[in-house]
Amino acid sequence: MFPTTIAGSLPKPSWLAEPDKLWPQWRLSGADLAAGKLDATLLSLKLQEDAGVDIVTDGEQSRQHFVHGFLEFVDGIDFANKVEMGIRNDRYKAMVPTVTGALNLKGRVHGTEATFSRAHTTRKLKITMPGPMTIIDTIADRHYGDRVKMAFAFAELLNQEARALEADGVDVIQFDEPAFNVYMKEVSTWGIEALHRAIDGLKCKTAVHICYGYGIKANVDWKATLGGEWRQYEETFPALAASRIAEVSLECIHSKVPLELLALLNGKDVQIGVIDVANDTVESPEEVAATIEKVLKHVPKERIVCGTNCGMAPMRRDIAVAKLTALGQGAAQARKRFG
Repeated sequence: MFPTTIAGSLPKPSWLAEPDKLWPQWRLSGADLAAGKLDATLLSLKLQEDAGVDIVTDGEQSRQHFVHGFLEFVDGIDFANKVEMGIRNDRYKAMVPTVTGALNLKGRVHGTEATFSRAHTTRKLKITMPGPMTIIDTIADRHYGDRVKMAFAFAELLNQEARALEADGVDVIQFDEPAFNVYMKEVSTWGIEALHRAIDGLKCKTAVHICYGYGIKANVDWKATLGGEWRQYEETFPALAASRIAEVSLECIHSKVPLELLALLNGKDVQIGVIDVANDTVESPEEVAATIEKVLKHVPKERIVCGTNCGMAPMRRDIAVAKLTALGQGAAQARKRFG
């Protein structure tokens, strides 16, 4: 009951990449970088296991960024000539690569870290990938001329990699779709169908992570404009409840999402964020258990998965480790109280 996991990413060791940054530069190169990525993956698995995390991830140690870590393995994208583009409906701007031709995978994307992780943990393993809508909101287009068409082209590639990950022994494949909190109408008109294409044929558990973003200034400032209640999910949860995705991940602790909205996800497992990634204050196990208790009023206990509000990539490593420990201890406390 109340199995624990993380949204996906953990901070990278300072010997591997610049610390405390969302877009860190690698500090190694060539064969040293390849080996360092796996060393860091092993470390992240150990940190999660020691903290009592039940469904572990590779910590996204092999990726510079959660979206671009996938795009780097795709033909038809020009990384050499980046352009500035508004991200998440112009919430902030970034220099992004451009789609210049038909999209095709160059080969496996996350096969190395997935097989390595599978060989080094006996716990359930989750691998995350960006969702189709979030990808097209993070890249410029000079080929398809149609956002939806390009999204489905990416969904096809995601499905190829997802099927391979399942064959690698991955138990949960999660698609990260923060764009689902921005383009509400598109979620039901084509966003979920693009996700369905991405999960086509999978037998392992599938999840979608929706959130209000990392604790970076642009996101914090945006959230300050959303009012006393964040009701965006009211528009998208019914469509997600009717989807073929098995689990929906979202933030809970320190968010202004009315928890009664979780009832709209009837029939889905709900991964609740009980750890705040936009705050360096470490939660107590009691606070984690208290968040779980609040959610129990709206989600059956057998449907609850406990996680983090978002990825922990830009966070100080010592704080992230302490928060992992709180996650494991808080869920254990909740099992004793509500099991």
